[in-house]
Amino acid sequence: MTVTLKEEIFGLAINPLTNVPEMVRRYTLTNANQMSVSFIQLGAIIQSVRIPNVYNKVEDVCLGFDDIAGYVANKSAYIGGTLGRVANRVANGEFICNDTKVEVTKNFKDTYQLHGGFIGFDSVIWEVVNKTENGITFRHVSPDGDEGYPGKLTVLIHYWLDNQNRFGIRYEAATDKVTAVNLSNHAYFNLAGHNTGRKGLAEHTVEIISSQIVDTDDAQIPTGQLLDVDETVFDLRLPVLLGDRLLQFDKHLIKGYDNCFVLNKGNAVTSGTSLAAKLVHPPSGRVLEVWTDQPGLQFYTANNLPDEEAGEAPMIGKDCTHYVKHGSFCVETEKFPDAGNHSSFPSIFLKPDEKYTHEVVYKFHVEESWKCCCNK
Repeated sequence: MTVTLKEEIFGLAINPLTNVPEMVRRYTLTNANQMSVSFIQLGAIIQSVRIPNVYNKVEDVCLGFDDIAGYVANKSAYIGGTLGRVANRVANGEFICNDTKVEVTKNFKDTYQLHGGFIGFDSVIWEVVNKTENGITFRHVSPDGDEGYPGKLTVLIHYWLDNQNRFGIRYEAATDKVTAVNLSNHAYFNLAGHNTGRKGLAEHTVEIISSQIVDTDDAQIPTGQLLDVDETVFDLRLPVLLGDRLLQFDKHLIKGYDNCFVLNKGNAVTSGTSLAAKLVHPPSGRVLEVWTDQPGLQFYTANNLPDEEAGEAPMIGKDCTHYVKHGSFCVETEKFPDAGNHSSFPSIFLKPDEKYTHEVVYKFHVEESWKCCCNK
């Protein structure tokens, strides 16, 4: 069996650029192993990732919503959304580009820009420009001056799935003026199942192949320095149990992970992709490996999702699930946050004669270590 592509109507959304209602479609890729991945045109959002566990039970391991209203109401969480033009933070909403000061919108408390501004790539309706037996391509054209960025930027996102349970994303972008580009995706995962919350996340082990993180201040703005992870909670070079490790953040201002880990010593991989992270949920046997050519990985443990135990209003996701603080994780491949203001960081500037590319592969599989116990 080859990979199949299914198309269906997901709902009606207001295009924020035209204020005109548009029909949003969902596209689902399914392989021979019962794995499927769904995307919607709104934000080129990853809406679902369904994979079997070690007992062959298929479950959704990606947070999301059953309708457009859910995504609109919870826009500030960027669940499953494409991040751009510039993912992560832009300090003071400004940077120097081509010897000119560029001022972009400041959508976070009027202090800095986060994930592209008020109408980022997560909020626009993407055009489908190509469909193949194992993939689909979305396109968005961001006009000159969009959220303050110079140049007309044409962006392509290629999603693909194969029968080795590899789900890949290839980003491409071209501009007609020098501009800043740093794309990513904000999918939230929980390998125990999207509906298992804090308990499910706590059962994961995480390993990130990184000896440094990007140092930030109390507002999570980079200082320009890189910090060694030795003897800190950020040393994930050997697998650690997330439930235990999250308890060690009591004395930290930010209660959990929301850090950019430096990959490959801060260099982009010149050929193919390399392994950046591995997350395992031993009770289900599910494993996620993250392979990328990017120099950074933002690892986030959903610290800002509702803390219902503290009385915060719930966020209701697919199947009436309550999505909560420390109930999922994000593995956002990218260049470093606020790179436009730090010349020592890998550059995010794109010239008209260049093409931006970014590859990430999420490789899912099952580890059958449980059999050693069952066979005794």
